Amino acid sequence: MADAKVIPFDEDRPRGGTPRSGTPRAAARRRATPPRPVTPLPGQSGASGEPGADGPSEGPGESVAAGSSGHPGAPEVSGAPESYGAAGRGVGDGWERRVASGLAFLRRRITGEYEVDEFGFDEELTDQVLMSLLRPLYEKYFRVEVRGVENIPAEGGALVVANHSGTVPLDGLMMQVAVHDHHPAGRHLRLLAADLVFMLPVVSELARKAGHTLACAEDAERLLQRGEVVGVMPEGFKGIGKPFSERYKLQRFGRGGFVSTALRAGVPIVPCSIVGAEEIYPMVGNSRTLARLLGFPYFPITPTFPWLGPLGALPLPTKWTIQFGEPIPTDGYAPEAAEDPMLMFNLTDQVREQIQHTLYKLLVRRRSVFF
Repeated sequence: MADAKVIPFDEDRPRGGTPRSGTPRAAARRRATPPRPVTPLPGQSGASGEPGADGPSEGPGESVAAGSSGHPGAPEVSGAPESYGAAGRGVGDGWERRVASGLAFLRRRITGEYEVDEFGFDEELTDQVLMSLLRPLYEKYFRVEVRGVENIPAEGGALVVANHSGTVPLDGLMMQVAVHDHHPAGRHLRLLAADLVFMLPVVSELARKAGHTLACAEDAERLLQRGEVVGVMPEGFKGIGKPFSERYKLQRFGRGGFVSTALRAGVPIVPCSIVGAEEIYPMVGNSRTLARLLGFPYFPITPTFPWLGPLGALPLPTKWTIQFGEPIPTDGYAPEAAEDPMLMFNLTDQVREQIQHTLYKLLVRRRSVFF
C-alpha cells in the first residue's frame, strides 16, 4: 500500500490492464513502446485513418461519428452524451430560473422594492404567495367548479354580489381564486370585508395585502371608478352565521347600499351563487355568552367543534360550485337614480332573486354534498 498511486481519469490505460498498470514504471513502458500498426480488413475503408488504407482517410470528427469501435455498422454513441447533457441542462435551467426568481422575490421583499396601492393591495405577493397557498384548498379539497366567469367584464369596473355562508368566510377567498385563475383577463377581485377582519392582528395585514378593503360605500366607489372588480356579500354576519337548518336561504340584503354604489359608478352588477360552503361547518348551535366575551358576532357550535378541539376546526371536504350570472347593467340610469329608494329596492330585490333562483337550480343538479 506504500507505493499506491492515484491514476488521473485522462491517463492512458492498456486494454488488458494489470494490477500494476498504474505504477510509474508501467506508464513509462507504455510510453516507450510504439503502437502496432492496424491492418484494415478487405472492404474496410479508412477505418483506422492511417495512410495506405483502402479508402480516403477520414477526419477526426468523422471517425468518431462512425461508432465507438471505428467499424462500419457500429452503433452511434457519440450523440448520446450530448443529448443527455442538453436535456440535463434544460431541467437545470428550469430549476435555476425558479431559484433565481425566488431569490429576486425575497430580495425585493427585504429591500422594500415592491409596490402597493393606496388600499394596501400587494399584487406581487398575492399572485406568487397568497394564491399559491389557497389554490390547493380550492382545487384539491373543495374541488371548486366555476361557471359563467366570463360574465365579469374583461376591463372596467364591475360589482360582484354573492351569497354568504359557511360559519367561516372561506367562500369569499374561494371566489377570489376563481376570478383570478379562471377569468380570461386574469382579473383580481377586491373584496369588501367587515370591520372585524381588520381588527384581528395577522388577518388584517393579510387581508390588506390580498386586496380586501373596508365594506364602506366610499372605498367601494373609489375602487369601481378605478376600473376594479369589487366583490360584496350583502348578507354579512347574518348569512355566514345562520344555523344549518336555514342553509341556502338568503337573508336580508341590507338597505341596498351596494346598488347605490353601482349606480354612482355606472358599473354592471354581476350576481354570484355559491353552493357547497354551507356544509363545511354545519352550525347547530350558537353560544351567545362566549360570543359576547370574545367580541364575536356569534360563537359556532358544530358536530365537531369545540368537542374535538383544533381537529374540529377542520372544514368538511364538500364539493363546491361557483356560478356567475348575467350582469345587470346600471349605466343607463340618470345620475340622480342613486338617490331613488324605490329603484334601489327593486334592483336589490332583482339581484337577490336571481342569486336565490340560481342556488335552487344548482342544488337540484347536485348529486351529493361531497361528490
